[in-house]
Amino acid sequence: MTAADHAGGDGDYVYDAESGEWLSPDDAAAQAAGPEVLDAVGNPLADGDAVTLIKDLKVKGAGQTLKRGTLIKSIRLTGDAQEIDCKHDGIKGLVLRAEFVKKRS
Repeated sequence: MTAADHAGGDGDYVYDAESGEWLSPDDAAAQAAGPEVLDAVGNPLADGDAVTLIKDLKVKGAGQTLKRGTLIKSIRLTGDAQEIDCKHDGIKGLVLRAEFVKKRS
């Protein structure tokens, strides 16, 4: 059976080998874009956004605590819906959980 047979002849549906399901073009595009990353209050995050911390966080390996209200500029999404990659003075490879940040307006 082909995608065209399954989709009623129009051929628009895409087979997802990971889930074993046929996806509509909209669902396939959303899945290819990656998971939607939301901050602590439900705002969607994107690459390049600035965020502020909503909680004091101890940074493992750096012996440093990032204080609530700290501004983190130019985040990058990692492909994981819960993690964002950040840069901060003196800390290389900082990865924060999205639940601890709020998007800066």
